[in-house]
Amino acid sequence: MGKLREQMKGDLELKGLSPHTQEIYLRQVKQFTHHYGRSPRQLGEKEIKEYLLYLIREKKASAGSANLCYHALKFLYKTTLNREWVIARVPRLKSIKQLPIVLDKEEVASLFSVTKNIKHRAILMLIYSSGLRLMEAAHLKVTDVDSKRMLLRIKQGKGRKDRYTILSKVALEALREYWSQYRPKEWLFAGRFPDKPLTGRSIQKVLIKAKKLAGIKKPATVHTLRHSFATHLLEAGTDLYHIQLLLGHRSINTTTIYLHVSRKELVRIVSPLDRKRKKKS
Repeated sequence: MGKLREQMKGDLELKGLSPHTQEIYLRQVKQFTHHYGRSPRQLGEKEIKEYLLYLIREKKASAGSANLCYHALKFLYKTTLNREWVIARVPRLKSIKQLPIVLDKEEVASLFSVTKNIKHRAILMLIYSSGLRLMEAAHLKVTDVDSKRMLLRIKQGKGRKDRYTILSKVALEALREYWSQYRPKEWLFAGRFPDKPLTGRSIQKVLIKAKKLAGIKKPATVHTLRHSFATHLLEAGTDLYHIQLLLGHRSINTTTIYLHVSRKELVRIVSPLDRKRKKKS
């Protein structure tokens, strides 16, 4: 893409999108360009529709992945190329509403117990106990840990917003044990090179390995730990407003999804089949 890539990158920066989102959008446009072997300037509505159908039919892309590509191309044509009409008649795939996967407390504990590497265990503990997103955990700095106030500062989370979330005493103990061995300087969890943070892919591999060792069959990801954090707080009596603040959700409507996966109220409901059995006995 060359010059066009730099132009789009500048527009993304001016829009204030996070570096992670910028990277994703640019990658989507690069793949679109490589698919046709021509500049996006030479492509239009017909090619965009055909490409999105190719992702769905041939590549078996999920609705979320297809919509991510759609939004990247929409930004390119509407903002960078000033050709909004190109994308105007391209339908956006309807997202499928799915309830999040949640691990129970015993499953979460088993992940920690099978993870012997103290650095890896500290990462998993912190993600679960503070409700972190994958890249929020990867980009934590040593100075973000406020042990006196028992808070964790999240800088430039989703939507480029700063927030504080809770710091677990158990997770803090794991962090101190980790710090005594690794002595991190800038990044709390450095990667292969001390001046670079651990990658999201590396953290995902840690979770995959722990799941296998713990014998967990659920299709859990790193983000599942965040869902589990919110659900377990709700079941323990924490109100939705405070869970919303801890997670950094812009709208309370996003947080209400945990009402559908929480057992707090469901366990009180007796099935009509069980009621019938009780009457007979």
